[in-house]
Amino acid sequence: MCRWLAYTGSPLQLSALLTRPNHSLIDQSRHATQNVEALNGDGFGVGWYGDDPTPGLYRDTHPAWNDANFRHLADHIRSRLFMAHVRASTGTAVQNTNSHPFSFDNWLFQHNGSIPAFRSLKRQLLFDVDPELFPFIEGSTDSETLFFLALTFGLKDDPPAALARAIGHVERVRKAAGIEVPLFVSACATNGEQLWAIRYSSNHQSRTLYHSSHLHALHEIDGTYAPLPDDATIVVSEPLDELTSHWEEVPESALLTVSGGAATVSSFSPMLPD
Repeated sequence: MCRWLAYTGSPLQLSALLTRPNHSLIDQSRHATQNVEALNGDGFGVGWYGDDPTPGLYRDTHPAWNDANFRHLADHIRSRLFMAHVRASTGTAVQNTNSHPFSFDNWLFQHNGSIPAFRSLKRQLLFDVDPELFPFIEGSTDSETLFFLALTFGLKDDPPAALARAIGHVERVRKAAGIEVPLFVSACATNGEQLWAIRYSSNHQSRTLYHSSHLHALHEIDGTYAPLPDDATIVVSEPLDELTSHWEEVPESALLTVSGGAATVSSFSPMLPD
């Protein structure tokens, strides 16, 4: 399993969230507190939007805490929307193309969770990806497969429905194969303007997911407070500091939509594709 973060709002220095807070994503890569594994050292990545509609992307295979280049970039890049991910592999190779986030055109996608028995289901699920999209799959993870299934089922046109259809399709394939191990999905997708995050599992024991609520500053390691823009919304696998009252848990089987500085939560359930 993994830990991830997404931010949208007025332009913010990446390091304000990724490296400086007490329990930043870099700290979570070594000391996750609400995860199956405390260590998430199987690669990392960050994707961000600037003036171009397509995102910048920096990924690598070594642990996030051991990358001086990443720290340098985080101190010098400001972005209105970015997402970052630290990985704990669930069985696929530790390689650059398996590090999150994944990108296609103007889209970014990242995931914490797993498709059970993916080795057994992989061939079927990859065959179900749109043939025009298939050549753009670069890695071997279940997460990237889920992303391209969502693209296949209309992510560009109707993100909530596409995510529901992608997960519904995986659930159908899982059950048809007689696999009883549940599917776990804590995922985030963005087109560079809006952001959608889902929290779902087959057995209603989903991985944790939070979004910021009335959070105006993050407590830093040196004891100071870093101000955040008034329109900032942060979505995280686990809070970045100890101010837990400033974080609202996304409930089970829920879709979080962030648009225009407002976060809304609605129910989420898988849909069977037509």
